[in-house]
Amino acid sequence: MTPVYRYRHPITLEETNLVGNVYFAHYVRWQGHCRERFLAENAPGVLSALSDGFAMVTTTCGCDYFGELTANDVVELRMTLTELDGNRVAMAFDYFRAEVAMPQLVARGHQAIACMTRGPAGLEPVPVPEQLREALTPYLKIR
Repeated sequence: MTPVYRYRHPITLEETNLVGNVYFAHYVRWQGHCRERFLAENAPGVLSALSDGFAMVTTTCGCDYFGELTANDVVELRMTLTELDGNRVAMAFDYFRAEVAMPQLVARGHQAIACMTRGPAGLEPVPVPEQLREALTPYLKIR
């Protein structure tokens, strides 16, 4: 079984719309939160490098929705690695309603990033930093 990185987020009223469910854009925002927490806990040197010319550029992201979340729910994102090649990293996210008797899959998302550096000619591709590669490898989803 592939290990997953888990990120839990309590949903607030501010994240809901007039109907009372979570506004769709927050799901993508939580992908960013999950990714940043992973970096802070597992590859802090990569976060430091962001202020020194290194960039992680999101090249694609998306989300498919299967259920609704509302204020006071807790969502758990389960992140896995789907690709690690050259300067690219792709991740998958399963969103579960947590803190209920039976966690419910409410959405599934994906995101890909390219590792770049800011040079005189603009952004240029660079290999995935070794610290990040080592931190991500255990989460590679076996297909």
